[in-house]
Amino acid sequence: MSAIRLLVLGAVRQHGRAHGYQVRNDLEYWGAHEWSNAKPGSIYHALKQMAKQGMLHAHDIAPSTAGGPPRTEYELTAAGEAEYFTLLRAALAQRDPKTDVLSAGLGFMVDLPREEAVALLGERVRALTEWRSTVTSYYTPEGGTGQLGHIGEIMNMWVHSADGGAEWTRELIARIEGGAYVFAGEGEPFRGVLAEGRENPYASGGDEGDGDDDAADGPGPGAP
Repeated sequence: MSAIRLLVLGAVRQHGRAHGYQVRNDLEYWGAHEWSNAKPGSIYHALKQMAKQGMLHAHDIAPSTAGGPPRTEYELTAAGEAEYFTLLRAALAQRDPKTDVLSAGLGFMVDLPREEAVALLGERVRALTEWRSTVTSYYTPEGGTGQLGHIGEIMNMWVHSADGGAEWTRELIARIEGGAYVFAGEGEPFRGVLAEGRENPYASGGDEGDGDDDAADGPGPGAP
């Protein structure tokens, strides 16, 4: 599962319609270019690729005052909406998604109803617990890592990883059940996007865009 698809679909969805620079600016504001593959080239490529796959509808609009070819704005199609929620649910429920995938899922979890987010995270806890039981069926942490030679260090790392992941997830579930954050159907959720005209302090600089004038247009508005 690729984090870039979830990130790009989610960023476009926040705006309703967004051009490449808006998506890039939002994701860089999250620091996603540091903890995922959401680099400028990857973002523009993902937009074009998912438009070809029918996940996004591309709208060519008038060129900006900076000149150049028409700018392209994207919006989710019905297929893109379905793909977005499929990826989001998988990111939250999987036992061991890549860190960037789980991070993307956390960033968009408020697009789900509160009860569903809790249930998906509960699935992750159950999967981690079951997997830990499988590992400890032939490796017992109490017996010490030496019981399997230095290979025991591998088993020990995974047991601790499962324990830590389950504990963190339970704490998150408790916060959500306790009323933290605004989820779907509860009102306007928090959106970590830049206000219109505000400079992005985390911008990576440079432009590896898709050949249109997205970068020249400057940052777009925040989510509605």
